[in-house]
Order: sequence, then structure tokens, then C-alpha cells
Amino acid sequence: MSHEIVSTTEKKMNKAVEHTMHEFDNIHTGKATPTMVENITVDAYGSNMRIKDCAAISTPDSRMIVIQPWDKGLLQAVSKGIQIANIGLNPAVDGTLVRVPLPEMSRERRAEFVKVAQRYAEDGKVGVRKARHDGLDTLKKAKLPEDESKRLEKEIQQLTDKAITSIIDHLASKEKDLLEVN
Repeated sequence: MSHEIVSTTEKKMNKAVEHTMHEFDNIHTGKATPTMVENITVDAYGSNMRIKDCAAISTPDSRMIVIQPWDKGLLQAVSKGIQIANIGLNPAVDGTLVRVPLPEMSRERRAEFVKVAQRYAEDGKVGVRKARHDGLDTLKKAKLPEDESKRLEKEIQQLTDKAITSIIDHLASKEKDLLEVN
């Protein structure tokens, strides 16, 4: 049976790991994915809308994102929204579509992204360690019997090791993706 202190600590650690994974997802690896543009806002019908709320987004290959607005009148707005977002993409209106080719990633750019991923991983590990620290503090204040306290400390350390290993594994995978030339 898991103790309340341990489960609270585990939840905090999981949040730190999930946040790190989310940050990793935002680093683009040179492979086209709809997530790269879906949350960009465009001026549609006098208000701001996300691209995913007013268009179909697809990736016909690893170097191209194709956006098809449901209303053809939004073609220029979508193109302009992507340019304004300033994410290094140059959209082109092509008939009823907006084509967004991904630029080739230079070795330097890939190395920059690896450094960013490493920084996110380090932040994630700091978050996990902070959760461990908070958990151990709470455990000390709880004044439990010594044998139970030692057992729970060991459990918290195992959770810490597991969470940090998860971050390290995901970082290795992200680095591999970033350094892989298509």
C-alpha cells in the first residue's frame, strides 16, 4: 500500500516529466508535423482563431505542411498568420491550399536544438528533485515510526530514479531525432 506522501510526491514528479515531454514536442526536428502550426492564430471573421479551428492540416511528406482552410477566403489570413508567428516558415498560397515547406536544417541549427532539449531535460530533472525534496521534508514532519519512514524514503528515491531515467531516455530519443539527417 502506497502512503499518501509518496503518492503526492509521485504526482509532482510525473508533472515534471510530462512538462519536459511537452517541451520536447515543441522542438521541431525537421520533420513536418501539424502541431508545428495548429495553434498559430489567424485573423478570421474579425476575431483570432487557431489554424486547427478553421482549416484541415496535413503533412503529405516529411518536408511539407499543407493547410486547407474550410473557407477559401481565409487563405491569405492563414499565410499571414504563419509569417507573423515568426517560426522560420515561409508559407505559399497555392490555389485553395497554403503550402508550408520546411527549410533544411543545418548542422548548426540541429546542434542548437539539441542544446535546447538538454536545457529542458535539466529543468525537468530539477523539477523531479524538488518534488523529492518536498516529499522528504513532508515525511520528516510526519514523525512516522523509523522503519516506516525509512521504507517511504526508499520508495521516494526509487520514484526519483525512475522519473529521471525517463527524462534521460526521452532526451536521448529527441537528440537522435534532431541529429538524424532525413
